[in-house]
Amino acid sequence: MDLAFTPEEQAFRETIRAWVKDNLPADIAHKVHNALRLSRDDMQRWAKILGKKGWLGYGWPQQFGGPGWTAVQKHLFEEECALAGAPRIVPFGPVMVAPVIMAFGNRQQQERFLPGIASGDVWWSQGYSEPGSGSDLASVKTRAERQGDHYLVNGQKTWTTLGQYGEWIFCLVRTSTEGKPQTGISFLLIDMTSPGVSVRPIKLLDGECEVNEVFFDNVKVPAENLIGEENKGWTYAKHLLSHERTNIADVNRAKRELERLKRIAKAEGVWDDQRFRDQIALLEVDVVALEMLVLRVLSAEKSGKNSLDIAGLLKIKGSEIQQRYAELMMLAAGPFALPFIEEAMEAGWQGDYPGGEVGNAPLASTYFNLRKTTIYGGSNEVQRNIVAQTVLG
Repeated sequence: MDLAFTPEEQAFRETIRAWVKDNLPADIAHKVHNALRLSRDDMQRWAKILGKKGWLGYGWPQQFGGPGWTAVQKHLFEEECALAGAPRIVPFGPVMVAPVIMAFGNRQQQERFLPGIASGDVWWSQGYSEPGSGSDLASVKTRAERQGDHYLVNGQKTWTTLGQYGEWIFCLVRTSTEGKPQTGISFLLIDMTSPGVSVRPIKLLDGECEVNEVFFDNVKVPAENLIGEENKGWTYAKHLLSHERTNIADVNRAKRELERLKRIAKAEGVWDDQRFRDQIALLEVDVVALEMLVLRVLSAEKSGKNSLDIAGLLKIKGSEIQQRYAELMMLAAGPFALPFIEEAMEAGWQGDYPGGEVGNAPLASTYFNLRKTTIYGGSNEVQRNIVAQTVLG
């Protein structure tokens, strides 16, 4: 196992770093480095900049218009974007549904949907979780009944991230109640402007409406929007979930936020406290260990070996690291981190906040938001059981 980057890979990193420096809007980078609210326009602007370059689908093979990068090159691209202050690519289109369409969709579906994803013009949402069907996705109840050349969809999805911006949504729907629950699920693409689709934002602990409920009331969906075969959607969902849980680990954002934590500690005068620096060091060890685990997977892939099935393990550790750096930032700022002021998420806001530095104002909101990470994408308790079964035997 070779974890060292080759000279060619280092040169690739420098190329990416220079391009991102020249093309990432400074106002967006400022917001990301200081955990301020990103608007739909901010996220879409960066997506379209990447799309114009051909890098929004940075993980795509060349046959579908992607750059055809290796696993290591994709990792370096993600790292340089994160460290520069680029927003995370909203993954639902380019990282999640696109690979499913490539692997299981027909040529017409690929030609119809992939260009809009690659350019950043079309915003996709994910319709997996339902009330009562979170980690146990096999229990989904949203029903799709075949009626001639279309399906009639009825049901509800929930925790739909950024669904208020969605233009299309990929959904797990139940098309059969016979046999095991997994065997009656299909994978359907739905236009969110269709009559009968309604979206209701859910206000979270941090005051943001990051997630939503999506309702389907007799929504007509053309049968041509079915991916692959009817009742085979569980197979396609598992293919997608491996991308989601690896993406959730987000080691590159953890490296950027670790540097933010150090900046806050120095600004607030706790950097010289040996005990506090011990806590930062322990966190940094965990971040490096997570990165080594990711690089281990990449090394195995680069050498043609099968990597361990550790997507769940990456998710567990990555989510715990996110919560830990949020906690340490709160501790570093002390009383200045305590006020929860929604307006503080807006760039340029200072108000009468006593610790009104840009770095302190959003800390409470970030802390509240990241309490979710050990729950979404499959709760960590469930993921530990999966890891025990697949890795330990």
